Amino acid sequence: MGLKSTLSRPLAVYVAHRDRQWQRAPVAAQLRLLGQLAAAGAPTAFGQAHGLGALRTPADLARLVPVRDYEGLKPYFDRTQAGEADVLWPGRPLYLAKTSGTTSGTKYIPITRASIGNHINGARDALLHYVHATGRSQFLDGKLMFLSGSPVLEQHHGIATGRLSGIANHHVPAYLRRNQLPSYEANIIEDWEAKLDRIVEETLPEDLTLISGIPPWVQMYFDKLIQLTGRPIKDVFPNLNLFVYGGVNFAPYRAKLFESIGRPIDSIELFPASEGFLAFQDQPGNPGLLLLLNSGIFFEFVPAERFFEENPPRLTIADVELDRQYAVVLTSNAGLWGYSLGDTVRFVSLAPHRVVVTGRLKHFLSAFGEHVIGEEVEGALREAMRQFPAVEVVEFTVAPRVSADPAQPSRHEWLVEFARAPADAAVFAGALDGALRQRNTYYDDLRRGNILVPLQLTPLPPGAFQRHMKRLGKLGGQNKVPRLSNDRALAEGLLENS
Repeated sequence: MGLKSTLSRPLAVYVAHRDRQWQRAPVAAQLRLLGQLAAAGAPTAFGQAHGLGALRTPADLARLVPVRDYEGLKPYFDRTQAGEADVLWPGRPLYLAKTSGTTSGTKYIPITRASIGNHINGARDALLHYVHATGRSQFLDGKLMFLSGSPVLEQHHGIATGRLSGIANHHVPAYLRRNQLPSYEANIIEDWEAKLDRIVEETLPEDLTLISGIPPWVQMYFDKLIQLTGRPIKDVFPNLNLFVYGGVNFAPYRAKLFESIGRPIDSIELFPASEGFLAFQDQPGNPGLLLLLNSGIFFEFVPAERFFEENPPRLTIADVELDRQYAVVLTSNAGLWGYSLGDTVRFVSLAPHRVVVTGRLKHFLSAFGEHVIGEEVEGALREAMRQFPAVEVVEFTVAPRVSADPAQPSRHEWLVEFARAPADAAVFAGALDGALRQRNTYYDDLRRGNILVPLQLTPLPPGAFQRHMKRLGKLGGQNKVPRLSNDRALAEGLLENS
């Protein structure tokens, strides 16, 4: 083993031991953190307007601070972006993380001196937990590939601004800089396809041991390598043994990605967001992500089915239950107060608290009252692919097909780009339909009542999703295709240009 892999082992032991301390008393850790956040936030403009000086308990937080999304907090974010100090958090932000919003246009999320460690240390600790759990640290001696956004930062009133992945790039520890790929010169290329070409050129001669990125864009990189070399990835990079990802469910991409590699490799799932680093997979093989309860974020959870009520319940980790859908609400040292993240989770463990990400509040399909969520369509596809192991999927999305004509009944339409299509599309569609009925009782009721007929499976030609994302200016980086829509905008865009 090399020096880095050797030194990582005692550090991994320390981090795992440290995290076990707050895991043993999670409620106390969260209450202590809430007190610290309230004390820091009380003198700010937001704190004075909301009486944070009187905040002592989670009940006080729910009473004093309503749940708001980005739009609800936008007046404060605008003041912060304009350079005003002491608005949401003492001083001015260290960075503004620029991200695309579905309803708000471009969003600028503050990252403070207090919160930057949450982002950087979360990713580091995920790797160290992996080392501790498996004893495998040799990957740290090879080249580490991070497929991410450009590290070029703009200035907004003296505040460095850019994509979160680009900001994080500036905080890669010096001892890993020599291991890091791609080069800065390649990473700043804005055109994703040109960037990948340069990355392929740079990485071919290297000993790549880890790759991190969103699965469909990693697959695009692998496709280019295979096309150029005519070899599987395991022969191009014999020591590639770890894949780190976040933001999307890996299951739909797993079969094709591992086929491209030529063998399975270990993976670590992360739960990062511009608003904070929330959780990571601390046990290989366990799908639950360890919720980081001692990293600057106080968590609240609203039952997803009640989120849009006027005064929905706001639960802490002391109140949550297994196998219920919750919307995530954050209060953090980034200056976020009662902030609706927009993601939904389900707890799979309460000791320690582990979650799986199940979807987005705004990404669901309920055109007919069925309220199908991302976890359900991904699970249905996974079950259908289990029944038909030869099938491989590149990407997919689901949209309603509503009809007022009784001769053309309403249904769900699945638009799927296959790497390897089913021999009988109708039989595969039937398996999908049956699997979704098992996962969503409302959908099953609508099918039983013939309000909906069996789903329509629409295969798309190769590259359809990539071409559509490119037209939208969202090819590569951290961009993701919505799994579900309540309208047909995405579906029609894909069909029109396929």
